[in-house]
Amino acid sequence: MTRRPPARRRRRSGTTRRSKNSSSEGLVFLGLVGLVAISLIAAILNWLATHPWVVALLLLAAAGAGGFWIRRRQEAARWEQVRAQGLRYAVEHLDSLHHNDFEFAVRDLMHRDGCADAQKVGGRGDNGADVKATDPFGRRWVIQCKHRKAGWSGSAVGTPDLQVLNGTGRQIHGGDVLVMLTNGRFSGPALDFAKSQRLHLVDRKLLAEWASGSRPLWELLRAVPPPRKPPSLS
Repeated sequence: MTRRPPARRRRRSGTTRRSKNSSSEGLVFLGLVGLVAISLIAAILNWLATHPWVVALLLLAAAGAGGFWIRRRQEAARWEQVRAQGLRYAVEHLDSLHHNDFEFAVRDLMHRDGCADAQKVGGRGDNGADVKATDPFGRRWVIQCKHRKAGWSGSAVGTPDLQVLNGTGRQIHGGDVLVMLTNGRFSGPALDFAKSQRLHLVDRKLLAEWASGSRPLWELLRAVPPPRKPPSLS
């Protein structure tokens, strides 16, 4: 009576041999590729050794490119500093902006005032903050922006918006100075709520003074918290 299992073992043995042969062929191929790469590198190095002027030219080109890149960075930094120091906005210009650009403008004004880390963070899930910044005295600013296309004639910013800022500005964002800023106006209840909760309001009149002038916002607001640290001398 003929048994089949040995035949299965022979087929498995043949498969194993083919797998080993494939692995060996792959190793040989990789070895050949490695030898070609090493030979190519050696040939290039030998050629460069006999043509040192090429190496010198490459080094000079790299040094020139590096120097040009550094100069461009320095010039860009100087231009940004000059631009920031001279940044001015008319409040009518701010009226014409999209609300997103309005927030960028507020960020730029904070940067102008010396807040090097000023950033726009407004958007979905911003938790009541559109702009955050740290002033030269170490105070953390959290600013919520409310843009009104109609300016002063637009709807007044009310207490609900202030409640959002009051609930997240310190607990979530770690703010020392919480600011609600608008190119419009605030309702009467909002003024009372802000006073009771130590919130700072920037309406159209104060915004126009800040944006078109040169004084930092902390010099225009009342009862700003004391500095956390002395201003840097840089």
